[in-house]
Amino acid sequence: MFQQDALTQGLDVYRVGGAVRDALLGWPVVDHDWVVVGATPEEMISKGYEQVGADFPVFLHPDTKEEYALARTERKSGKGYQGFVCDFSSAVTLEEDLLRRDLTINAMAQNSDGKIIDPYNGQTDLQNRILRHVSPAFQEDPLRVLRVARFAARFAGLGFRIADETMTLMKQMVEDNELDHLVAERVWTETQRSLGENSPDTYFRVLRECGALKVWFGELDALFGVPQPEKYHPEIDTGEHALLCLQAAQKLSDSTAVRWAALIHDLGKGRTPESEWPRHFGHEKKGLSPVKQLCNRLKAPNDAKTLALLSSEFHTHVHRALELRPDTLLKLFDQVDAWRRPERFEDFLLVCVADARGRTGLEECDYPQAEYCRNALQEALTITAQDIIATGVQGADIRTALTNARAAHLKKWKSTQSI
Repeated sequence: MFQQDALTQGLDVYRVGGAVRDALLGWPVVDHDWVVVGATPEEMISKGYEQVGADFPVFLHPDTKEEYALARTERKSGKGYQGFVCDFSSAVTLEEDLLRRDLTINAMAQNSDGKIIDPYNGQTDLQNRILRHVSPAFQEDPLRVLRVARFAARFAGLGFRIADETMTLMKQMVEDNELDHLVAERVWTETQRSLGENSPDTYFRVLRECGALKVWFGELDALFGVPQPEKYHPEIDTGEHALLCLQAAQKLSDSTAVRWAALIHDLGKGRTPESEWPRHFGHEKKGLSPVKQLCNRLKAPNDAKTLALLSSEFHTHVHRALELRPDTLLKLFDQVDAWRRPERFEDFLLVCVADARGRTGLEECDYPQAEYCRNALQEALTITAQDIIATGVQGADIRTALTNARAAHLKKWKSTQSI
């Protein structure tokens, strides 16, 4: 139920989509989407609404700034998600507007009296925890494959599953090469939102099941079926390890960059010749090329790309941190720029923790290497360039002397640690 104000009085207004769904689930409603039936653009503008939609009329409420869209239908006119012809005439009904939506649970409306309008049985699917497409028109928009995967990630904790007929349709869309027409920005947006969910691994599992992972995330898809030594990786499969790392990262950090880097830090294992399986010598550097390829294809932001590259190349250094000589540890700090980027260094350590815990049966294992590296960095920082200059060292010799002094300090400090 909602109250209409002076600017919505006289309009046939409905709350629609996710706001209705989340309210029925008992979740907090953050964003409200509104549909206006039977109105014209001229009528909305005359009431003071500001038109913001170029392809179809969407209007901002003058006071709340919430979006009010005229009821519309859509007809496919080309490839991809942009090839649509919209009809937003005043004759379009609410049921016709809801019919164009992706899933039945998103195709419900509510009037100001609180009545739920549910022509496509969204409430039943909500109760039965099913993600089901509304109509065959679902296949006209390839972005919906990613959206369904994202909703699967969002609602995995509630036990939602994708209807068999919907999965069949998603697979057909992939086979028809519809996903080839998506643009990178939209794919990354859906991926980023999915990484923020409580079960982000579900997003990638769904994409793999329908075949979409190979289309846009081929470097990640290549990890499945690649074995690792069971002694260190009880889960054996490298693709499964990647998803377990993502699960672990989800528990450690809300950062998109951390979760993304944890997922793709082992892409180099997909480049190991079968003759060398299950060992993966040099996978750290081998991973740099596929990490770059994947991030560039998706136009991932620089912070996510950089952290993924650092994690690929140097994660095993941290795993061996307790064994490293002080000068080698200092070199690692240089290579990851821990001195100037301590926040990123902390994110890098979290990726390493996720890697250690992304193994079957080891999800809660201790990882003292992370704290050891944190403490070692802080100890090294107690020796400053000013300290070296005060001893009379000048010019280019300062850096060498600083490194040597820090190495000597770390050697002494390490002797006091219980390792």
